[in-house]
Formats: sequence, C-alpha cells, structure tokens
Amino acid sequence: MMDFPKRLIDGYNAFLRERLPVEQTRFRELAEVGQRPEIMVIGCCDSRVSPEVIFDARPGELFVVRNVGNLVPPYTPDGAQRAVSSALEFGVQALKVKHIVVLGHAQCGGIRAFAEEAAPLSPGDFIGHWMALIAPAAKEVGPRGARPLVEYLTRLEQASAVKTLDNLMTFPWLRDRVERGELALHAAYFGVATGELSVFDRAAGAFGRVASAAYAEAFGAPRF
Repeated sequence: MMDFPKRLIDGYNAFLRERLPVEQTRFRELAEVGQRPEIMVIGCCDSRVSPEVIFDARPGELFVVRNVGNLVPPYTPDGAQRAVSSALEFGVQALKVKHIVVLGHAQCGGIRAFAEEAAPLSPGDFIGHWMALIAPAAKEVGPRGARPLVEYLTRLEQASAVKTLDNLMTFPWLRDRVERGELALHAAYFGVATGELSVFDRAAGAFGRVASAAYAEAFGAPRF
C-alpha cells in the first residue's frame, strides 16, 4: 500500500495550526445547520485554477463543481449517470443558489487539445467525447486562419464559457428560476499567469476586466 502523500499531511498540519482555529466556529455552525452557499461555481479541474483560492472563499461560501474544461452538457434526462447535471440539480433545486458562475481560464489543456486535435483526445476515450461539447463554441469562433494560436485559444476558451451558459438554460427548472429573477448566470475568465479576472458583459458582447484598480495597486500596473 502506498503511503499517504506527505504533501497532504503537511498541508493538513498547517490547516490545524493556522486556519482551523480561525474557522472552527464556522465549521461547527455549518455542521449543525448545513450549507447554504449563494454562489455555485463551475470550474475546470486544472490544478492551477482553484475557485476557493481565486475568490478567497471561506468554508460554506461556494458550491464548486469542477471538470475538464468547465463544461456543462445540455439537459439530457435519459437515465444515464451524469455527475455535472446531478450537481447542478442539487445546487439549483436543493441549495437554491442565487448565482452560477462558469469560470473559464487561460492555458486550458483540454481546449488546446481540442483545437489542435492532439493527444490525449481520441474517438474512443472519455475525454475525447467530453471535449466534443466545445464544438458549438468552436463553430462560433470560426477557423483559426491567420490568427495567432494564443489569440485563437483565448477566444475559444472564452466562447466556450459563454456557450456553457446557453447549455445551462436548457435545464427547465434552472431556466424557470432565471426567468423569475431568482437566479443569475455569469461567465468569467481567469488569467493563470497574470491573475486577472474578466467577466462577460452580455450587453457589450465581450469580457471586461474586474477590480482593475485593486490589481493596479497590488502589482503597480497601469489601470485598465
């Protein structure tokens, strides 16, 4: 039997020393009354993009679902075991979250593999079928053409996050809550190298950076 990873034991020891004493009361309250997060985040399982870290979230504040490419399949009530749809149903129907944020990010390996038709994608494996969900977004972005690869990938990463909002609206009980003003859907985009966060503005049809002043203050960069 392999030893439990030392990195996790070290991390847990740090948690016991530093964070648990601060959050102990909150953990006890959450254990007694249950979770009531108002925000659900659909993020990528990329280890560089942790919603709890990016948004400095306390225990119980975010209901997070992560998968390759931060994708949501369209509503398909066919009896198959569907992890993302089940989590979505729980978040919307049981927890009654008020916001759902689809968090895309730069340097997404799955989206790059899809764009380049490269490994590990193949017709017979799990990830290949899963990443096919990007196809509608890729169609809207159009062919790469003479556009630099980095620019094309950024556009595809962002378009995929926005397209996922459309897929969310195919769930009838979710669409009903949106139409009644009880639930809001958002697409966001995180720059791994820069730490910049952008949010999609439907009226403008584009992503715009948020917290520009705070970013400039932290890094001495010009304000956007």
